Amino acid sequence: MITTDKKLCIYMEGALDNDSGKMGYGLMRFSKHPIVCVVDSHYAGMSVKDAVGLPYSIPVVSSVEEAVAMGGEILVLGIAPSGGRFPSAWDAPISLALQKGLSLINGLHDDLNARFGHLIQHKHQQIWDVRKPAPSYPIASAKAAALTNKRLLMVGTDMAAGKMTAGLELYAALKTKGIKVGFVPTGQIGITLMGNGIPLDAIKVDQAAGAVEQAVLEQADKDIIIIEGQGSLAHPGSTASLPLMRGSQPTHLILCHKAAFTHLRAPVSHIKIPPLPEFIALNEAVAGVCGTQHPAKTIGIALNTVGLHEETAKEKISTIAAVTGLPTADVVRFGTEPLVNAILNN
Repeated sequence: MITTDKKLCIYMEGALDNDSGKMGYGLMRFSKHPIVCVVDSHYAGMSVKDAVGLPYSIPVVSSVEEAVAMGGEILVLGIAPSGGRFPSAWDAPISLALQKGLSLINGLHDDLNARFGHLIQHKHQQIWDVRKPAPSYPIASAKAAALTNKRLLMVGTDMAAGKMTAGLELYAALKTKGIKVGFVPTGQIGITLMGNGIPLDAIKVDQAAGAVEQAVLEQADKDIIIIEGQGSLAHPGSTASLPLMRGSQPTHLILCHKAAFTHLRAPVSHIKIPPLPEFIALNEAVAGVCGTQHPAKTIGIALNTVGLHEETAKEKISTIAAVTGLPTADVVRFGTEPLVNAILNN
């Protein structure tokens, strides 16, 4: 059984220094498990802090064997390759981890129980395929609109804009204030961290809104529900925003944006990110379906200022706050207070 006292080692071979390691980064920041090491031979012998500048003293090792020797009990695939598929090059290290008695947490689309289940040797071992959906979900019917609580959907100007991170930071901040708050994970990182949720991108399109609706209704007793966003209305390859809006019937939106970006990330970097005021209006119009469904008001901007010097980051925050007329904050670098106040006061 995977419990929070079990020691994690995070497999990030070749991904510690790039965006494909976001599963690992999320675990380092939010996981309740002790993390004994990260596996990436490119930075073996260093700490995560020394290797890539993140504020974690977690040692980096070169192999699964070293991770086992350090007391690792669960190997987590901390990499999200393009397309979310399991590379055959990982067969050997993952097989070895299971043969050595480790459990495995898999956030990819592949069913690794089917692929590696025969290697399980002990009762305590488990392979958790995080992205495995339930057999079926109901068709959505806007039931969440009847709830009397606040339903806060994180939306973004692009993929990987910081929707999960900002949502979890706000969730934690509201909990410390004694607010009865819930969080609906919709991606592999959030599900792994919270131990529950819906793998939205693995669910059939016509059931996706129903899956979101069901997850929101399960937390109907909460005063505030934060729904983890996925994708973006601006992205030509994203289908996630609409079922999130339809299923959650949000009362409020927080827009997540990477301050340094003027265009969408590759491979669609030829497409500009829309002006924020117009994009805010678009999200509100789509969420409320021109006034026929529950209206959603954008109450703040979660600005991701990664890569910017502190002074430049603060200037960007001030500029975007002035342009949009909304409270704006980088919740990781400068705290959650402006957005928490916006949530509580709306």
